[in-house]
Amino acid sequence: MIHGGRVVAQALKAEGVSHLFTLCGGHIQSIYDGCLDEGIRVVDTRHEQSAGHAADGYARVTGKPGVCAVTAGPGVTDVVTAAANAFRAGVPMVIIGGAGPRVFQHMGSLQDMDHIELMKTVTKWAVRVDETRRIFEFMTIAFRKAMSGVPGPVFLEMPLDLLMEFVDAETIPRPANYRSDARPAPDPRYLAQAIERVRQAKKPMAIVGSQVRWSRDPLGVVSRFVETGIPTFVNGMARGLVDPTGPHFLNRSRKVGLKNADLIVICGTPFDFRLAYGISQAIAPGSQSGNAGGGLLTLQRPAINPNAAIVQIDLDAEEVGRNRANGVEVGLVGDTGLLLEALVDGLGDLDPARLDEWRAQIQADEAKQWDSMRSEIGKASDPPNPLRVCDAVNRFVRPGDIVVGDGGDFIGTAAYVVKPYGLGSWMDPGPLGTLGVGPGYAMAAKLLRPEARVILLLGDGTFGLSGMEFEALARQNIPVVGIVGNDAGWTQILRGQKQIYGEKRVVATTLDFTRYDKIVEACGGHGEWVETDAELVPALERAFASQKPSLVNIKIASSLFRSGSISV
Repeated sequence: MIHGGRVVAQALKAEGVSHLFTLCGGHIQSIYDGCLDEGIRVVDTRHEQSAGHAADGYARVTGKPGVCAVTAGPGVTDVVTAAANAFRAGVPMVIIGGAGPRVFQHMGSLQDMDHIELMKTVTKWAVRVDETRRIFEFMTIAFRKAMSGVPGPVFLEMPLDLLMEFVDAETIPRPANYRSDARPAPDPRYLAQAIERVRQAKKPMAIVGSQVRWSRDPLGVVSRFVETGIPTFVNGMARGLVDPTGPHFLNRSRKVGLKNADLIVICGTPFDFRLAYGISQAIAPGSQSGNAGGGLLTLQRPAINPNAAIVQIDLDAEEVGRNRANGVEVGLVGDTGLLLEALVDGLGDLDPARLDEWRAQIQADEAKQWDSMRSEIGKASDPPNPLRVCDAVNRFVRPGDIVVGDGGDFIGTAAYVVKPYGLGSWMDPGPLGTLGVGPGYAMAAKLLRPEARVILLLGDGTFGLSGMEFEALARQNIPVVGIVGNDAGWTQILRGQKQIYGEKRVVATTLDFTRYDKIVEACGGHGEWVETDAELVPALERAFASQKPSLVNIKIASSLFRSGSISV
């Protein structure tokens, strides 16, 4: 006879789950008891949102669904943000939510509410388990749904009495071989069209996005594809898949590529705000308000060459052609990795040198952009500028290390300067832009990759959302190194506020140069405060050598590097 919590743990063990992320609650404590019996490490956080982000981070590192368990009521509402972030980013995770005893449903039991209707909006599947004997079965369904098609989060509600009830272990249905790792391959007819388009293109470029993470060999297939000579840019979870020390690395010249390419291959990333919504013309002033005389939103977005042919692949057929007024020339539904392999095979022995002139044009712009950045990186000042800080951090990044970006303006700078290399070596919120993801991501990354340096880059505003997770990191001996770019403001918003409303109308966007490092020290970690250029590198060295959760709190100077950036 085993209780429901033990059944949950056995299902997790069968799936190969090594860690369960949680914040304790009476409704779910039997799951912890089961995990102790099954050898699954229970890792606790100080906020349920961070438990959800840690499960998300687990998936990004392993390629398999991460799991978190939260208590009823506010425990579930607190994890909604993490679920929404994973849903938008296409990250698989299983969320277990507690609930009051079934016998007291709708009678006003503690933390009683309708979790299912709430979670339906931010998950692929949300359901209540009503029988202890079927917990294992429902868990297998949850893992299958989380990984099928476009990956995403699922939610299982498990009432208290169901988890504490005992059942005969031999009567529990235990499905085997309940999900396939097969990946969807592109339609041969459309694949042939795509190959021919690429063969004929004189100025092709490719953008590889997050969906490649769920392919069989993301690093290998991207490494092979870039050898075709096609200028290739990566975003989202594909960051880190191109060797930053090699000849194919590009990260500053994408705008020039989009404006001049005659063929654009879009792989596993949508035409959203990151790709100008697929628009082939810049947004004109006033066009958002419908007022020909102008409107508040007059910022122009980069345009895609209107004469460029588009080859788009996505796991979701509904995503192909979205936002494109004239659609796409070739649309394929399938796995990014399989498509890239098929394109390489289809190009055969086609000489990459045919694209030398086009690549030289891209690389010239890349070099120009980097020369401008290096000029600011080379300027010593007290306090140091953000580009210089990010360059100093980059010197500590080794192949295989993991960099987590959590913030606005400072992370926008770091995304260009810090160059990790390896599968899952860069993590950021993704298209939902959720702040506060960092400590949860970093926690999971360090637990799963203890040999790697896990570097958590934070804005000073962001620290306030989940900074207390450093206590959980210290107490559970999870030594990540956090670095705060502290400019005493929500700068990505503050900049636009000043531009639109003026200096005298600034409100709710300024902060103080708070000593976040002291908070981390009080939580049992290592703290450093940096105000001068000379202090920067020694402080980083001490943090990495401390073998404790550390925070290097760096006062940074203002910079024009990201002026004009759009934050909406």
